[in-house]
Amino acid sequence: MAAIGVYSTPKMEYVEGRCVSFINSSTSLKLWPMIGRTNFPIQRKRLEVNCSLPNTMSPLESEENAATLSSSDSLEDEFSHVTKFEMSDFKIRNRVSIGLGGRGDEIVFEAMVNDPHSSLYKTRVVLRQLISPRAKRRGHRAIEVLKRLARRKLMYHSYSMQVHGYICSSMIEEKSSFTLVHGHHGSASLRHWLQRSDWLPTLEATLSLDQESVRRVGDDTIGGPAISRQLRLIRILMRDLLIGVNYVHSHGLAHTELRLENLHISAVDKHIKVGILGNASDFNEADPADNTSYDNMDRRRMMIAFDMRCVGFIMAKMVLRELMDPTIFAKFKAFLTKGNDPSCLREFLLHAVKRNSSAGNFGIQILDRNWGAGWHLLSVLLAPKPLDRISCLNALRHPFLCGPKWRVNPSIDLIRWSLGSTTVRIAEEYIYGQQQRSRLAHFVELMEMLNPYPKPKHWLGLLPGKWRLLYCTGRHIGLTLRQPSVRVLIGEAYLTISKVSKPNTTFSVASHISFTVMAGRDWAHDKSGVGGKLQVDSFFRLRAGRRLYLKEETISSSATPDAQASVLKRLSSKKWRKAIPINKIPSSLSVAKLVSDEIDVMMSLNEPLSGNMEVAQKAIQEVRTQIPPEMFDLSKIICGTYLDSRLLVLRSVNGSALFFHRCTNDS
Repeated sequence: MAAIGVYSTPKMEYVEGRCVSFINSSTSLKLWPMIGRTNFPIQRKRLEVNCSLPNTMSPLESEENAATLSSSDSLEDEFSHVTKFEMSDFKIRNRVSIGLGGRGDEIVFEAMVNDPHSSLYKTRVVLRQLISPRAKRRGHRAIEVLKRLARRKLMYHSYSMQVHGYICSSMIEEKSSFTLVHGHHGSASLRHWLQRSDWLPTLEATLSLDQESVRRVGDDTIGGPAISRQLRLIRILMRDLLIGVNYVHSHGLAHTELRLENLHISAVDKHIKVGILGNASDFNEADPADNTSYDNMDRRRMMIAFDMRCVGFIMAKMVLRELMDPTIFAKFKAFLTKGNDPSCLREFLLHAVKRNSSAGNFGIQILDRNWGAGWHLLSVLLAPKPLDRISCLNALRHPFLCGPKWRVNPSIDLIRWSLGSTTVRIAEEYIYGQQQRSRLAHFVELMEMLNPYPKPKHWLGLLPGKWRLLYCTGRHIGLTLRQPSVRVLIGEAYLTISKVSKPNTTFSVASHISFTVMAGRDWAHDKSGVGGKLQVDSFFRLRAGRRLYLKEETISSSATPDAQASVLKRLSSKKWRKAIPINKIPSSLSVAKLVSDEIDVMMSLNEPLSGNMEVAQKAIQEVRTQIPPEMFDLSKIICGTYLDSRLLVLRSVNGSALFFHRCTNDS
């Protein structure tokens, strides 16, 4: 008797019947023509009826069917650790939360398990129907990696989005549907939380912040100013995220898709759930491009570094809510893509983010707290070299994520960063009283003690760039207590250092000073006037040198020796001796000696003063009075005593220090 099968496909408007008969294995195949065509507006299905004689299958076809069945069984065995559901096990809800939105090749449903025999009975779940083959591979991968993650059930249930099972009509047919069944951990992703105008009080209420919850981040208070509340909440979220990512890394996997859209906050256990690991990558896989194996350790570091960069972007958006604007975030990513050092992010964001933004600049204030610890964590998360990025465990020990009740032993690198950030903050206040001047000189001396690059060979790659003058420990002369013939307001002062091709240790240095000549009498209130520029060019040769510290009996009453004596006293104390491993205060320090050449001076004034030589002479004289003399006469700069990726300290022949901050082209 002939076997009859029915195959239906949607989106067809007719029924087609065909009969295929086999006379015998040696005869040709006879195909009957289509016998009818009928429109069915309701069912819209296509039926094919195949008639064949039994026991006429070739040995090759039987082997293919056996292989197909075995592959189906093997796939089901691989998914044996999860449940295979039927669509009848769920009651589909008539709406879907916006925070669950998937990709273009996914269809998302919210459902309730209505099977009384299931352990998930009356549990709210998410059905994610995967359409394209690529989406189905993501679903299969999410189930595969579950075997590793589910070994530690407490960590899995706390920090990972739970995958309950799948719905699949056939495991071998490419056209069969595949639906992933995973947990419902809130109706909104972290992105949707942060986009709310009342996100701070709403998240605090969702997490039910109390004395016990804030104790997890080393704090013992709740409430307070908005900045303190936001910092406390960011610490809780970031620590949860890092614990979840480290949990994934500890099982030999990299998430590779860490974004705000893939993070959900559960109101049940108050934890962040790391999204579905559909694109999780194994640390110990071969590169499919050239069929060669990476070194496992190098591959592991690269994978972890990629995830940590994604964590850095998440932290940046959580702290700086202005980056939720796609336009500003595009500038932020372009700044990093161009090769700029992330340590200069503060200089860039102060110009990119408007000071009158709706967020109130809370993010910049939060990152400035604790001696700029937030900027340091952000810079090591987004470091340009993958091997320089911080790991999850070290990030959890970072002072920015540790409350005031936790003792943290900072590294030397973090101590240097804190000293530099504090010096920058004091210099930006522009209040140069005796107390501020003493503190600035004191911090500059401390930075010079901890110079990370004392040898000139390390300066060859870091010294070139554009440096903005922040402060000078020498004299400061302004306009308030004087009556100059021409009143000049100094704008910005920069040093542009470029490397000359030959010889390698020669640099071209250009001092750029912008100023405004104020002709009106109401200059104290009206700062408008005629703009001008002063440029001084010279060449420097880099040599090795040493800076000698004067003995106590030879120290004069000038500001610099006082600062040196204060530094020596401070470093000898018990507190600083633990932080800075200096057994004995040195009598001299290695510096980069700068040997200058001849200088060229150029000045330009805009209309209408461009042709007035008398005003130009008085203006240049007033500029020389207000700016440090080393910026006009570059030959007075004799050595460099501190250099890192963002800060530079140069010393002049009279002992005063010039403190610079690196600028980028975008700032």
